[in-house]
Amino acid sequence: MQCSTRNPQGPSLPMVDLGKAIASQLIVWHHLALYGPMSDVVGNLAGGCMVWLVSHARLAVQVFLVIGGFLAARGLLPTPDAPNGEFPRALPRTLLRRLQRLMPPYCVALLAAVWCALCARTLIDYPTIPDAPTTWQFIANALMLQDVLEENALSAGVWYIAIDAQLYAVLALLCAVRVWWGGSDAERGRLTALTVVLLTGASLLWFNRDRTLDAWAPYFLGAYGLGVLAQWARAARTAQRRALWTAAIVVLTVLALLVEWRSRLALAGGVALVLALDVGRGWRWLNTGPVREVVAFLSRISYTVFLMHYPVILVVGAAFYRLWPSSPGMNLLGLGVAWGVSLLAGWWLQESLTPRPQTAARPAGPAAHRAFQSGPASALRASTSNGLSQ
Repeated sequence: MQCSTRNPQGPSLPMVDLGKAIASQLIVWHHLALYGPMSDVVGNLAGGCMVWLVSHARLAVQVFLVIGGFLAARGLLPTPDAPNGEFPRALPRTLLRRLQRLMPPYCVALLAAVWCALCARTLIDYPTIPDAPTTWQFIANALMLQDVLEENALSAGVWYIAIDAQLYAVLALLCAVRVWWGGSDAERGRLTALTVVLLTGASLLWFNRDRTLDAWAPYFLGAYGLGVLAQWARAARTAQRRALWTAAIVVLTVLALLVEWRSRLALAGGVALVLALDVGRGWRWLNTGPVREVVAFLSRISYTVFLMHYPVILVVGAAFYRLWPSSPGMNLLGLGVAWGVSLLAGWWLQESLTPRPQTAARPAGPAAHRAFQSGPASALRASTSNGLSQ
């Protein structure tokens, strides 16, 4: 999930965009079905669909976890033996840059959630509408520590933003630590690969089975690590190495499922394999044409839609319930309206926070043109992507 579909490390990734587009919409509809009052009124009109959305659509978060590890590895550690000479000195700057991408839309979404909850409370009295937050609760949410401090979240899904920040920090810390290991690039690469495989396996086999750890990165590191391995498979220089990393994904996933079946890990392993094998590379419908445009758009706004849909659900749900408290048809329409407004709110926030490249007068002469192409304006264009999983 991220604000931009463009990756400075390479071309766009249609299958990544497709995964983010579908998963983000499933999460929105999961929350539409989970939080009343509209879904409660709809009842038997779409009961089976609502039950599925509540029970299974939440698994889409595994897609974000795997893609998050995949894209983070592309930026920080594209191969196990990639040089990280700027680390560990660059670690604070890397983490700060990450927070600068996450925090502006995150803070806007928190304020929107508080304000929309207030509006909803003035319209109706309903159990799923949160109370006004305390000062400490708001501070904990603003610092992404609400689950660690056992405070109620102000918006649905903010837990994922906190976990994504933790996971990214773990990978960045690994990039810093591996510089001190010494040896050749190949030796450092082998030790790095072993570390990632062991951490991923420990999460899949142990940490992910302990629900008391679900406020911390180790619980989710398995799916994230599978995404890292998928990137290494894609970037492998030989067919043997590509097969090795693909096999590692399969073995780790199968072992984890044999220890304890978890549908979320089966999905994570499947997504990692799709990325590792570059499935969809030759699909024309996914790479060109109107489908590609829609997928790219939904992917580009996936992070901001993820943040803004809950405040929208609060207000739209309260309004429709107040006007039509016992009409399944109108409340079903309200669910559709809330979904559409969520997309608009996400698009608005994405457009509001995306930096605009500065226009400059065209320099005269070939030498000046080359300087312009490789200068600050080019760097600015390369740095406009922000948000999750980048």
